[in-house]
Amino acid sequence: MDTEAQHTERDPSSPAESPADPTTEDGSRSVRVSGRAGPSWRRTGLVGAACVVFLLLLSHFVAQPFLIPSGSMEPTLQAGDRILVNKLAYRFGNEPRRGDVVVFDGTGSFIQEEPAGNPVTGLLHDAAAALGLAPPDETDFVKRVVGVGGDRVVCCDEDGRITVNGGRVQEPYLTPGDRPSDVPFDIVVPPGTLWVMGDHRSQSSDSRDHLGSPGGGVVPVDKVVGRADWIVWPFARWTIVPETDAYDSVPAPPAGGHPFGPRESGARGSGQENVRGSGQKDVRGNGQKDVRGNGQEDVQGSGQEDVRGSGHG
Repeated sequence: MDTEAQHTERDPSSPAESPADPTTEDGSRSVRVSGRAGPSWRRTGLVGAACVVFLLLLSHFVAQPFLIPSGSMEPTLQAGDRILVNKLAYRFGNEPRRGDVVVFDGTGSFIQEEPAGNPVTGLLHDAAAALGLAPPDETDFVKRVVGVGGDRVVCCDEDGRITVNGGRVQEPYLTPGDRPSDVPFDIVVPPGTLWVMGDHRSQSSDSRDHLGSPGGGVVPVDKVVGRADWIVWPFARWTIVPETDAYDSVPAPPAGGHPFGPRESGARGSGQENVRGSGQKDVRGNGQKDVRGNGQEDVQGSGQEDVRGSGHG
């Protein structure tokens, strides 16, 4: 008896294997695919939302991108540059130093308070600006710190250079061909404020142009957003914003303050107040204010040059 053949022979009573049902197979595959699609999209959405929250927190507390819209800081920063502003630079007791390039809120010093707009639109705009997707508020400016609280900043000496506390400042970062200032000034910077100027002096609206404004041309330290430390776009200009040693030899202000004390407006000796208007030089005499016609003080006009974060000339 061929027992091996018996074992291998198919039992005729057993049901024949039916061919795979393509309809059933395709249907189950579509169910599996659709079942996976939902969680996959939700997972992607959660990851994206987490990334946005992380970037917003990073921008708010650590480093924020700003766009340079003008040439007021050339050649250091050029129009179209995107910079990262270090928000930790002035935390933990540190304060801006002479020579630092800073981004600050010019509300109350460079521009007047404006009524608030739509809060929802403002919130969306602030979020986009924090991610570098939109220009920040028009109240943001970027300039170089020339004087800190207590400093006496004067332009200019017999060689045409700015002096700080009597020390001459050689400014290698200025735009070639530019003078330190076309307008003379003499200011003692009040405590807790900064005197700031652009590197492209002939194209910069800065502290000089706001001496007659309510803020006196100086910027409160608590209005500083941070220090411009990196240029991140375009890639061809990817670099660290260079530091300067131009102020290393500047002496500290006198312990008791300068003889004529700090003023809110630019002044030159004998208590004379220098309030400039329309780019004209001041006219002084024996303690009288600079007045031109109709008994009114000549106050500088508005031509402000802002730096919009994403900061963000």
